[in-house]
Amino acid sequence: MAFEAEIEELERRRAKARAMGSARRLQQFADDGLLNVRQRLDHLLDDGSFVESGLLALPARVEDHDRAPADGSVDGFGKIEGRPVLVNAADFSAMGSSSAEINGIKKQKMQATAIANGVPLIFLCECSGARMPDVMGGTGIHKTGEYFNLSRERVVPQAAAVLGSSYGGGTWRAVTSDFCVMRKGAIMAVSSVNVTSVAISEAEDPEDLGGWRMQTEVTGQADLAVDTDEAALDAVRRFLSYLPSHHGEAPPRAPVPPGSGEQADALLRILPESRAKVYDVRKVIAAIVDADSFFPLKERYSRVVTTGLARIDGRAVAIIATNPMFKGGALDADACDKAMNLIVLADSFNLPIITFADTPGFLVGTVGERLKLPGKIMNYMQALHMATVPKLSVVMRKSYGQAHLNMGAGVCDEMALWYTADVSFMDPEVGVNVVYRLRPEDDPERYRELSEYLARDTDAYSLAASYRAQTVIDPRETRDWLTRMLELHERRLTKGVGEHKMRTWPTTF
Repeated sequence: MAFEAEIEELERRRAKARAMGSARRLQQFADDGLLNVRQRLDHLLDDGSFVESGLLALPARVEDHDRAPADGSVDGFGKIEGRPVLVNAADFSAMGSSSAEINGIKKQKMQATAIANGVPLIFLCECSGARMPDVMGGTGIHKTGEYFNLSRERVVPQAAAVLGSSYGGGTWRAVTSDFCVMRKGAIMAVSSVNVTSVAISEAEDPEDLGGWRMQTEVTGQADLAVDTDEAALDAVRRFLSYLPSHHGEAPPRAPVPPGSGEQADALLRILPESRAKVYDVRKVIAAIVDADSFFPLKERYSRVVTTGLARIDGRAVAIIATNPMFKGGALDADACDKAMNLIVLADSFNLPIITFADTPGFLVGTVGERLKLPGKIMNYMQALHMATVPKLSVVMRKSYGQAHLNMGAGVCDEMALWYTADVSFMDPEVGVNVVYRLRPEDDPERYRELSEYLARDTDAYSLAASYRAQTVIDPRETRDWLTRMLELHERRLTKGVGEHKMRTWPTTF
């Protein structure tokens, strides 16, 4: 056979690269019930769809050629549910997938190709940090700027799964993505404890430094934590299902699942008749949107506000809802960041924004001021004003003060009030104390009279009478009203595409 030697050599090199790196580390993955990088891609992508780029790439340093096939990353083109994607996947078995020149060039190639062709980009992140001695010295550190393009203009959706220890470059990719999921047990941080213990004499437990609880509950830099590699990859697939392939097209329309809209009567059971009682707004959302379509984002972080993606009549939407189950629905500095994060995503990728308000206002005080609450409130307002996608607002119960404005009042395209809505500058009972320095126990009758006086014109019908709100609805009519308003307001965009004024907004986390 002609070219027999050449064919054998090609197959030998391919086989060596596909065998990945350290056999010991690959066995450890298997023993721990984890997937290796190629198994992860098999799970993530449609069967047979992957076309690899850079299979035969090798480290820049010749002495490392046998240690890092493909230079520690598996990159290429594939499909998810028939839609094209590009992937940069870390191979931790090959020198810990440490950041180096060649794998950096491969990553940059994936990013540039994704943007040029309007294809979502996925990062599967593990990284032991920068590869030394490659990056030591002036030339070494300077070159990292050449092969790591970390600018983020949100032309295409970017999703990341942190599936092991990830420091430096792996972390940068995760925190600049539109969606970040962590497998429990994975770590995401600037540097490992090996660095922090020497550099600043701080010997942290890796979990405390950047474990899933830290990143989902304290910092909010991860959107979701799951138990397995498979669940993390499934979350990436689901997230991308709500988004267009690039910012120049509308989100995909999905079939409406059976049973959608049949839970409307449940809203009257979820919502307490007493204003003093709380409820879980997530149950409200589930009763309104398409069946099983709500995909929460940052659910463990700043739980006073619930954010996520959903579908209404098959249309993908972004939802921001205050949750009275936590802090009575009072917004704080972290809630501002969480809401802004979703607004940026929605405006960048043409998702209508729907707000559900039941809030006594912002949680003011010394703690809030130290966390720069005034600036965060205004940044949140700026983001909402700049967003060019349709904005619809539903006021469920109380909606007071500046928080009423931050939840869409005066900015939204349409506002509906449930007949239970109560809108004012502040709770009338709080106002009596502020204005008249009177408490209930001081003079109960006078306190009641003054509370009623300050409560005038705060009901839903008063705001509707001045046409500041467009309608008052029965809670059970919410899904139908939102469906009709989405149908109307998506028409003002060019084929469902907005202006993307928020696409260069820096990450809020």
